Amino acid sequence: MAQQAASAGLLEPQFQVTVVKSTRPIPACAAPVALEAADSRSAQRMRFVAVCPGSNGWRYELLVRGAITAQVAVTGSAVTANTPLQAGDLALARRDVTMVPDSISSLPGVVGLSSRRSLRAGEVLRQGQLASPVLIKRGSAVSIVARKEQVEVSMAGEALDAGAQGEVIRVRNATSGTVIRARVVDAGVVEPAEIPGR
Repeated sequence: MAQQAASAGLLEPQFQVTVVKSTRPIPACAAPVALEAADSRSAQRMRFVAVCPGSNGWRYELLVRGAITAQVAVTGSAVTANTPLQAGDLALARRDVTMVPDSISSLPGVVGLSSRRSLRAGEVLRQGQLASPVLIKRGSAVSIVARKEQVEVSMAGEALDAGAQGEVIRVRNATSGTVIRARVVDAGVVEPAEIPGR
């Protein structure tokens, strides 16, 4: 469980482990009992084998349920879908993340992203539900800005696709009618895709 928490980058993880009681009584063992992991892939349902060595020894399978809590990003208030998250919308709180493999432990990386669905206050944020907000809508007017060294040229264009920051969309030059591929750099602003992103 500690390895899973470390690989997920969890902040201040804590673990709780419960052995599901067997209906069969386990007999005493003259030697120290060894514990072997049979299946520990899912923290919620792990299987271990208790082994009593020796000629009169025995083997018992044990079902173990684990839970992991950690400090993760949660919503401080209700958030509507497709609304960019602000720092004031977020907080770190301890939550059970046993079944949330894509929880988030860092608030700065979440600011500016938007949720694909509405969120209740106190809900755990998940990587899979967040996306960069759409900055340009299809059919909207855009400024095509080309920069090279100290020279900057700007011209009017029309977005043929919707796009979030960093995405490449098709844009029609309003003057020449030429369609180019451009990268979204801000709301209503694109740059030719051949120019590396900043």
